[in-house]
Amino acid sequence: MAYDEGLAQRLEDYFEGEPEVKAKKMFGGLCFMVSNHMCCGIVKDTLMTRVGPDNYEECLAKKYAKEMDFTGKAMKGMIYVSPEGFEEDADLEYWLATCLDFVRSLPPKKPKKAKQAK
Repeated sequence: MAYDEGLAQRLEDYFEGEPEVKAKKMFGGLCFMVSNHMCCGIVKDTLMTRVGPDNYEECLAKKYAKEMDFTGKAMKGMIYVSPEGFEEDADLEYWLATCLDFVRSLPPKKPKKAKQAK
């Protein structure tokens, strides 16, 4: 199992009806894109959240949240949340709403062109 499929289903349920949301396999996990911007994702059983720089410190202070250091260096605006931090639906909804609010504040982004096969 590369990522928690139960959590993936919860995220899919949350985003149901959102026209600009697409799930995409990345980072060995699953990422949810909103209007071509990375919004959130799953790495193993951990929720990866894009909360933005303005929400970063407040969100990082929450229980079960930690810096996202995927590359070995903390990525400001990105936070990992351990499973205990989103067991309850209300907690998961908090994280996802925070991500959506941030991503929706970003300027439109054009989709990347698909690479041509040679």
